[in-house]
Amino acid sequence: MGELFISPAYQVQRVPIEKIRANSYNPNKTAPSEFKLLERSILEDGYTMPIVCYYDKEKDIYEIVDGFHRYLVMKNSPEIAQREQNCLPVSIIDRPLEDRIASTIRHNRARGTHSIELMTQIVQQLVEAGLSDRWIITNIGMDKEELLRLKQLSGLASLFKGGDFSRSWEWDSEE
Repeated sequence: MGELFISPAYQVQRVPIEKIRANSYNPNKTAPSEFKLLERSILEDGYTMPIVCYYDKEKDIYEIVDGFHRYLVMKNSPEIAQREQNCLPVSIIDRPLEDRIASTIRHNRARGTHSIELMTQIVQQLVEAGLSDRWIITNIGMDKEELLRLKQLSGLASLFKGGDFSRSWEWDSEE
């Protein structure tokens, strides 16, 4: 039957916040009222969900894949930071960058909204990394039309390289 898969949530670690860093590709934004609600939730209930991170052994840091706003709450709340002894619960995933980006987007899309500008940059980054439209659609949870719109918004013709396009009209040189 194969090797037993153990979800990262079963191996949560207590990590000092100074070893945790934000990623550079998270397009998710939280409105101030929702951020206050998250802070209140953490004050009342504690951290009920771990931060999902990738551990960079060379730098000895944990890069956030999901949970940036939970991390930010601790950074901005001395009361929470003191109570939690400046540590966060962390689940670790060991995945290549493209898969971590996809994971961040899936986590966010399951519960929030995205900045169009940052999503456009992410699509551009994934296309330039050589990932296919099919990979992006499957792994990010987009449909074809959304991917097309984000490519169009980028303004880069190179994002359409290799695509099939129908001709809407033919040029008649005799006119």
